[in-house]
Amino acid sequence: MHRYLPNTTEDIRQMLEVIGIDSTEKLFGTIPDRVKLGRELDIPQSKSEIEVRREIGKMAGKNLSADDLVCFRGAGSYDRYIPSAVKHIVGRSEFYTAYTPYQPEISQGTLQSVFEYQSMICSLTGMDVSNVSMYDGATSAAEAAILASVHTRRPKVLVSMTVNPMVREVLSSYLKFRNVDLEFVAEKDGETDSDDLKMKLDGNIAGLIVQYPNFYGIIEDIRGSEEAVHGNKSLLIVSTDPVSLGILTSPGELKADIVVGEAQGLGQNMNFGGPVLGFMTATEKVMRKLPGRIVGETTDVDGKRAFVLTLQAREQHIRREKATSNICSDQTLNSITAAVYMAAMGKEGIREVADQSFKKAHYAYRRLIETGKFRLLHDKPFFSEFALVSDRSIEDLNRKLLDNGILGGLDISGPDASHGNVMLIAVTENRTKAEIDRLVEILEVE
Repeated sequence: MHRYLPNTTEDIRQMLEVIGIDSTEKLFGTIPDRVKLGRELDIPQSKSEIEVRREIGKMAGKNLSADDLVCFRGAGSYDRYIPSAVKHIVGRSEFYTAYTPYQPEISQGTLQSVFEYQSMICSLTGMDVSNVSMYDGATSAAEAAILASVHTRRPKVLVSMTVNPMVREVLSSYLKFRNVDLEFVAEKDGETDSDDLKMKLDGNIAGLIVQYPNFYGIIEDIRGSEEAVHGNKSLLIVSTDPVSLGILTSPGELKADIVVGEAQGLGQNMNFGGPVLGFMTATEKVMRKLPGRIVGETTDVDGKRAFVLTLQAREQHIRREKATSNICSDQTLNSITAAVYMAAMGKEGIREVADQSFKKAHYAYRRLIETGKFRLLHDKPFFSEFALVSDRSIEDLNRKLLDNGILGGLDISGPDASHGNVMLIAVTENRTKAEIDRLVEILEVE
């Protein structure tokens, strides 16, 4: 297929002749003049393909990406290494142009690749079942909250204030129109306040959403929260960075009921924020209420291994008002990308990615603290992200870094600046010792 397919004057004449009219204006003859615009559209004149590509190229050139800058920014989207095999495999036409596999007899390849994704993401999170995917980490958290309310028949969900604030905003928007109440649990020293949690748990609480590692990068000990939540017969929903699970205890081992998160780090480009990949895994007891698609393994008429869509609730299509979710689409290509990445890296590879991220982040933290210009916001164990307090404006520091080809950490000082000037710095396996040393060198100069 060509990128640019204009109709010639002769093409238009022949099409009009076939339908028996002599102008394109007559195609719209039934539209009353009073509702027509009555003038030309205020858009530039048409251009050739060469001119359009040149124009768009100039516009794109104004952007600076992680390929142009040394990236120390995270907060949900991370500059990670993607093996070259990933792009080449998912760029094959059978994956790249595949549609929803409603007909299993002609969709075995797509179904198997999705089945492999589900199997690997379940292994990583320690859960029983996974759907194909969700749109992103934030909406997967929202869908999990709705699922918890439907499953427990309770109207309220608790959310820790240590959950990414952008996720909290999406939760507020989603649940407002699903008759699910949202209440926030306070943070204390960078972690979920256990006393506030216990005070707010009652018979109306469907579940608790916590982040592990949390927004500040801290590895919260959620065992206490788990005991309190399950003691209240509520569900524990854990939002996590799947890469961190290469070295951290899985949420399944911590007795989570639903695990969600942003899987952009599993072979997906940052893409200036999207498209990305939300994942959702769960225990067997809630699997029949999972939104989206689940692929199962079976045998065909000849007894050979085969794959089908399974546990597909028809309510998602024809009885929408009774559905747990009306998600009838997914991010299948992104899921397959994650599957190819996980298969290419293997268990040891993902463990190595997590280990390098952990060690490099702690090296960067130590070097920055040694400058005497920063202090840790919360002195707690962290994975690959940490929040530092500075006497200087984070905006000024980031401008200085940008002038030197570095994308600095996220400014999380907040509108009230209650914590002072705070920068959230992310360090991935992509960063080198020289890049970290250069970051420190620039930041330690007044």
